[in-house]
Amino acid sequence: MIADETRRELEEHIVPFWAGLRDDENGGFCGYMSFGLEPDKKADKGVILHSRILWFFSKCYAVLGDEKYRELAFHAFEYVKNCCIDYENGGVYWMTDFRGAPSDTMKHTYNIAFAVYALSCYYNAVGDRFALDLAYKLFSDIEQNTPDEYGYREAFSISWEPVPNDALSENGLMADKTMNTMLHLIEAYTELYKAEKNERVGQRLRWLLCEMKDKVYDPERRALRVFFDEKLSVIGDIHSYGHDIETTWLIDLACETLGDEELTAEWHKIDLSIAENILNIALEDCGAVRNERENDKIDRTRVWWVQAESVVGFMNAYQHSGDRKFLEASEAVWKYIKAEVIDKRPGGEWFSEVEADGTPRESKETVGPWKCPYHNGRMCLELISRENCSG
Repeated sequence: MIADETRRELEEHIVPFWAGLRDDENGGFCGYMSFGLEPDKKADKGVILHSRILWFFSKCYAVLGDEKYRELAFHAFEYVKNCCIDYENGGVYWMTDFRGAPSDTMKHTYNIAFAVYALSCYYNAVGDRFALDLAYKLFSDIEQNTPDEYGYREAFSISWEPVPNDALSENGLMADKTMNTMLHLIEAYTELYKAEKNERVGQRLRWLLCEMKDKVYDPERRALRVFFDEKLSVIGDIHSYGHDIETTWLIDLACETLGDEELTAEWHKIDLSIAENILNIALEDCGAVRNERENDKIDRTRVWWVQAESVVGFMNAYQHSGDRKFLEASEAVWKYIKAEVIDKRPGGEWFSEVEADGTPRESKETVGPWKCPYHNGRMCLELISRENCSG
């Protein structure tokens, strides 16, 4: 049942919404829509947003096979190829203006990783070799410019001079390195490795998986550490419930794609432990998953992407363990999404954030640099793709 329902949500709601934001005059897709569902056609266009849209329509084509998805993916690819990549200095820009000219030239490892992810998925879906070559070029840009002896540095100027990592720092902290960037490098390198089993990509993916296991995972708390200084010493006391449950299934996928049986076995145990911990401490009786804990303060905001990733993460845990408590958790979160997170107004998509009492936050946009079809669209595509997902 859940796979059928998510397929309808994808095909009848999410896809038409994002396809409707296509900008045929300037390229790409509209970069902003307010909570009130008013698009701003002259808003800057996030490169992360466009990489995620490219990934989304590419994956839709790979899973569902409809030519309309291929055409939408091509439209997104043209924008990423022509407007988002810095061919002179390497990497990708952070933002463009509505016409496609760079408006924020910061380089960020996280952002480049999403471009690698999107271009690799586009190649894996349609076979465009130029897209794969671009993905390899951006992979090389990351590997040549961002590593130090402790891991991957994150924020840079257009010419690769380090700058403060404002973009991925939160909670009043300034993090030199983040779990979030490491996770999405793993995600990107998994999709790139899938293309041709490139040895160098596989080496870096394996290294990242080991670093995540040895430096980021906290076995005592059964949780991932979030923010780090330059030498990967932890700063702050934060537990991101959404990133934990998202990590469980992305790491499982990475290990299985890599084909390392020992690492796969190790991570399966860790990921089940993390999923069980999130189920116990973050899943509320109504089916919503809390956002995070900072020190002793629990943020109970229902964030759209946290709910979407929880559906997939709990389903993944069920499929690896056979324990029906995870299946029931996945179904409970989906039930909550249907009731409170999906925007049922004409022309709406999903609310970005919902208060604990079920009230949508009007201060949060419907479309923006971070609000995209990547999490909720991927949730639908994952459940469609997984066998026996209804139990």
